[in-house]
Formats: sequence, C-alpha cells, structure tokens
Amino acid sequence: MDEQKTAQTRGEAGTGHLSPPPLPLPLPLLHPRNRLDRLDRLDRLDRLCEATALLLVLSGLVHLAVFAVDGGPWNGPVSWRKPVTFGLSFGVTLLAVVRVTSYLRMDPRLRTALLGVFAADCVVEVGGITLQAWRAVPSHLDMETPFDTAMSMTLAVGGGVLVALLTVFAVASFRHRPTGPAGMALAVRSGFAILLVALASGAAMIARGVVLTHAGHQEAAYDSTAPLKPLHGVSLHAVLVLPALSWLLSRTSWSEPVRWRIVAAAVGCYAAAVAAAGLWAVLTY
Repeated sequence: MDEQKTAQTRGEAGTGHLSPPPLPLPLPLLHPRNRLDRLDRLDRLDRLCEATALLLVLSGLVHLAVFAVDGGPWNGPVSWRKPVTFGLSFGVTLLAVVRVTSYLRMDPRLRTALLGVFAADCVVEVGGITLQAWRAVPSHLDMETPFDTAMSMTLAVGGGVLVALLTVFAVASFRHRPTGPAGMALAVRSGFAILLVALASGAAMIARGVVLTHAGHQEAAYDSTAPLKPLHGVSLHAVLVLPALSWLLSRTSWSEPVRWRIVAAAVGCYAAAVAAAGLWAVLTY
C-alpha cells in the first residue's frame, strides 16, 4: 500500500500535476447556520417594512373616515386630504419598493439598510403631515411659529432623504440587470426612471414654495404647487404599476416574447401619461 502511494506521488511529481493546498472557505460556507441566520434577519426586516407600509395605508383610510365625519374642505393647505393621500401613497410606495428591490442585484445588507432608513423616513413624513392636520395648520411651507418652521424643515429634509435613497435604488437597477420574469427588468428600470421624475417634481414644488414663503408670499407659495401635483402623482406610482403588471403576466400561459411586448406597451403608455402631465404643468405654471 505504501509503495503504491509513493509511486502515485512520484508520478504526479513527474507530470507536474501536484494538487494545490486547499483554500480556506469563507465563513458563511464553513458555517451555513450563520448564513441562514443572516438571511433570516434580512427577511424579518423586509416583513417589518411591509407591516409598516400596511399601517401607513391604514392611517390613510382612518383619516378618510375622519374626513367623512368631520367634513371640511378637501383641497387647500389645511384639510384631511393630506393625511389621507400621503398615508396611502407612502404606504403603497414603501410596499412597492420592498418588493421591487428584491429583484435588484445589490448587496443584501446594503439593500436592507437602505430599506430600514426609507421606512423610518416614510413614518416621519406621514406622522408630521398627520400631526399638522390635527393641529389644523399647513404641514408644508408653514413658517408662522418656531414649531411649524421646525416641522416644515423636517419634512423638507425627509423629502431630500427619500430622493437620495430612491436614487441609489434607481442607479442599482441600471448598473446590473434586475432579475425576474419576462419584462420585469424593463418594468423595474422604467418604474424607477419615472419615479425620479416624481422626485424631481416634488423637490421643485418644495423649493419654489420655500422661496416664495421667505419672500413673504405665503398664499402664492401654496398655489405654486398646484401645476406640478398631477405630474408628481402620476409618476410616483410607476414603480408599483409596471412591476406588478410583469408579475401578473408571469402567472399566465403566454410566451415570454408576448409578455415582454405587453410590458413594453404599458411602459410606453405610462410614459405618455407622464409627458401629458408634464406638458400640462408647463402650460399652467
């Protein structure tokens, strides 16, 4: 037996095919339980974000009932419309971002960290708007008292954080092709691209409103946001509608080319709607 092993070793040495020493395995591969625990923590945070999104939606529905009982104007800087629409919009957007970013090719830990900050920021935005509605004062562009100024600035800074976080996700979607069924990559990329339009229009509303407020034109500041609201609202939910369409089509028996063409047509229709809202904003600004 020893002679056979010696001969085999000499043969390998003679042919130059010595086996290299084994490389150390990464810690997650050496300890699969550590890797599973980490994935479980990431999944738990996803579920927490989804639960937060549902609570924001519930908040919007509750304030819709409050509006039905209390009445008052639907439009204007002081109305129950704001906690209703912001609760529903932020809740639906947070839920969509959690689901859609699961198709992105990015570090899971980075994605989880960004989602955690995003969810917390959504709560701050909806909470601040809701608080001001119950105080019967405007939530944005209100500099009447130090507290109102602090609230307005907090909401403005929170909006900037949202822009930064969603821009990171958008860039990630274009750096590496998203995974998923036929048309999902196109839907995710288009959804994030159109979402950037919503973020830009929202930032423009806040910026112009702040300038007019500091110039002493408070009413003009509130009125200045009206032309951009349709553009902001339409483009905000493309990141939900388009990926949801791709996911629903994946449940059908249609071929991948057919499903991809349907998603492409939907992207074109959505882009046309955003362009129409943008043209309306330019004509009425």
